[in-house]
Amino acid sequence: MANRQVTTELTTLGPSFPWRITGNRCVLKHTRWQDLPTSTLTVTPDRSVCTGERVNLKCVIETYSGWIWRNYQTYQWRDWTHEWRYEWYKGSRSSVKLQKSERYTVNRDTLSIVGAVTSDQDQYWCRGLRDERPNSSKSSSVYLSVKDLPTPTLTVTPDRSVFTGERVNLKCVINSDHSDWKYEWNKDYSVLQTSGHYTVNRDTLSIVEAVKTDEGQYTCKGHIDGRSVSSRSSSAVSLSLKGLKPKPELTSDPAGAALTGNTVTLTCRMDPSTGYWDFYWYKHTLNPETEKRERNPYRLKIDSMSDGGQYWCRAGRGKPVYYTNYSDALWVNVTESPKAVLTVRPDERVFRGETVTLRCDIKWGGDTEWTYRWEIEGTNNLNINSANRCTKQECCTSGVNKQKHREAVRLCSTQELNISSVDHFHSGKYTCAGQINTQISQSSDAVTLTVSDEAQAAVRVSPQPWLTEGESVTLICEVSGSSTGWTFSWFRDHDHLSDSSRGAGESYTLSPAALQHTGVYTCRAERGRPAYYTHNSSTQPLWVTGVSASVSLVISPSRGQHFSSDSLSLSCEDQSNSAGWTVRRYTDKDTKTCSNQTGSACVIESLSTSDTGVYWCQSESGEKRHPRNISVHDGEVILVSSVDPVIEGETLTLHCLHRSTNSSILSADFYKDGSLVQNQTTGEMNITTVSKPHEGFYYCKTERGQSLHSWVSVRVSRSGQILSFLLAACPYLLATVMLLYKCYRARVSSAEDQSQYAVTEEEN
Repeated sequence: MANRQVTTELTTLGPSFPWRITGNRCVLKHTRWQDLPTSTLTVTPDRSVCTGERVNLKCVIETYSGWIWRNYQTYQWRDWTHEWRYEWYKGSRSSVKLQKSERYTVNRDTLSIVGAVTSDQDQYWCRGLRDERPNSSKSSSVYLSVKDLPTPTLTVTPDRSVFTGERVNLKCVINSDHSDWKYEWNKDYSVLQTSGHYTVNRDTLSIVEAVKTDEGQYTCKGHIDGRSVSSRSSSAVSLSLKGLKPKPELTSDPAGAALTGNTVTLTCRMDPSTGYWDFYWYKHTLNPETEKRERNPYRLKIDSMSDGGQYWCRAGRGKPVYYTNYSDALWVNVTESPKAVLTVRPDERVFRGETVTLRCDIKWGGDTEWTYRWEIEGTNNLNINSANRCTKQECCTSGVNKQKHREAVRLCSTQELNISSVDHFHSGKYTCAGQINTQISQSSDAVTLTVSDEAQAAVRVSPQPWLTEGESVTLICEVSGSSTGWTFSWFRDHDHLSDSSRGAGESYTLSPAALQHTGVYTCRAERGRPAYYTHNSSTQPLWVTGVSASVSLVISPSRGQHFSSDSLSLSCEDQSNSAGWTVRRYTDKDTKTCSNQTGSACVIESLSTSDTGVYWCQSESGEKRHPRNISVHDGEVILVSSVDPVIEGETLTLHCLHRSTNSSILSADFYKDGSLVQNQTTGEMNITTVSKPHEGFYYCKTERGQSLHSWVSVRVSRSGQILSFLLAACPYLLATVMLLYKCYRARVSSAEDQSQYAVTEEEN
């Protein structure tokens, strides 16, 4: 109840008498609460002052009439101002009553602080006292801020060193709570007056066009209008003038020819002591309308040859702009950027463990020393600082994992990037570029390096693995998935063949073939340094039969194709004596003697597709004679012709035979190399005069099914006769799959039939 007091009334006895008598006691009938008068503490000149200023704190108590009206009392005019006595207090938590002194003077309701100091900064409040009720009044506290006199900072633009004719602005910056400063300017400690040469805009003095006499020491200070306070003087700033208009120097980096697709850095050089400048650039002409205001240095993008030519620059600053002289003209010579060429040795398709070298070449005239930048898809290395790149070859050798490999690519700057033992993580798209100083060539086309598992060689034979001595045969060695840079080694019955004169790259040719060339052949490929070797190929048997062989293999029925479940008889017949000869066969599983062998004869009671293979006669000494290919078909249709050769000029007859009737089908289509040759209603096709162009794959097709494919070979014997024989392909003979498949694909364009033409016969 600090600002409230209790008022009681005792009047004459009557209804309004406020007291009630109870026994010998007098009890107050009612009380009324009233507010105390309000007080306000005002501070002049401001609540924020500077040291040395006089501060007046005035305690203003509301008037009697205001207090009466606010408390809902009957108005009575009265002036109670002279009845109040005043007290002043300092401090927020523990207030101290202020006493009169030389620094604190009092004039009734006003306390004056003479020459404020920083220790006067605090909370202040006042209180009024009087003898009658209400007898007190207390103000709210007011915070007084006392700060030291500020020291201005004088700044000069554009610089403290300027050129004759430039506009110079001197700005006086005062950091204080006041914004109503007025400024005073001094040159060499004499006050400057506003004139046509000196203009003032609040805190800024402008020298319109500086002349030599404007050199000197400048200071400033501030005054607060209507108060006896001034700031301290700023530190002196020296202004100097240079007489001649400057001329910048224009340089370029690189200094030589610029390559299209790159950036040329143009630098407009000014004396650093002259301060900050804006820069203006000109191309082909000095017309100010074409000027471009750009940063310095100016990065000029060379997109085409037209970006070459003459360039100038000049500097400027201030408003209005003061320009320097133009620089001398600089020629920017532009040359079409060469394109890097990326090559890979030994090939873009390689195998785990190979040594791979990627080489970057730049077709460029002259003796320019290039460095190189390498990139693999997913990284961007063109922004790496040249100083961080490595020029040693060991830096450009791939690491043992993906991260280290990418680090090697990122840092390599030599012409070659080496991968000593390539692995799957080396796969990816590689590009390279050349660099001269800061100029970079066009990037190469991306080269995709593909890493596969260990390489496997495969061998095939052309035209067929059964031939008569004197004829020619070629063995071909291939590496699946790669055909570049290989050299080949050949083996017969596991012995290395050193007669390399027969080899021409991937081919090994026997011409003329002799009986001793019969055997099982394999091949192996190698490439690179150090050499990388493929696995050995699968085996490829080769049979060479004598021209006048006394022993022949007799087949009954005499044809190359047979139905499954039919019986087959094979026997070796010698013109002198058949004793000592047995029937042997080679299938997709193994080589063995005919299971139902009786002397020199073999009978298979019920054929199955597993009986498909090559059959021949073999002596006790291991001599092989008269090989023939037998195929077993579990379909409904087979192609039939004599199992023995047909002499050139004779008639070759082909039949289309059905399983159920065991006779020729009345209507059949005959095909050679996938193309329709004849449509016969008799189920039979005749070639009346056989010749070399009739060689190829034949099969027949009816509404009941399709036969296997057979190869017709036409060759010349030593007696001058041309022999042909029908070799039925064996569908399960793994060693000869590649031969007839390749031969057929070379002759047949139909994608439907390609998978059927191999040394082994198989149904479409």
